[in-house]
Amino acid sequence: MRLDGFGIFVDDMAVMVRFYRDVLGFEIKEDENTSNVFLEKDGTLFLLYRKTDFEKMTNRKFSYCNGVNGHYEIALGVGNYAEVDKEYERITKAGAQGILEPTTEPWGQRTCYVADPEGNLIEIGSFNEK
Repeated sequence: MRLDGFGIFVDDMAVMVRFYRDVLGFEIKEDENTSNVFLEKDGTLFLLYRKTDFEKMTNRKFSYCNGVNGHYEIALGVGNYAEVDKEYERITKAGAQGILEPTTEPWGQRTCYVADPEGNLIEIGSFNEK
């Protein structure tokens, strides 16, 4: 087996598609109102699947987190420390919730965290100071 991509289940497809496409720069493969939206970022497939449609398909109910959740993170890398700061400011101004402002960690990574409109964590980081 090989990893094809990563998916998250969403409540509001249009809001989530606009965030990942317009704010984070993921390439959209589908219309934002379909139940199963394929996005791509740097050659990695990213799937958004409407919760209600998935439950209908599987004929079962699932439990979901509300608010900011810590079940997983999506990690995005940028070129250097300054870009971490720049992207944090840009993305939070575009509507992402700031979780951790840019910080240089003891292991040499400058990192920050934001949450997407449905509370999923996104890390933006770099190990390159310059």
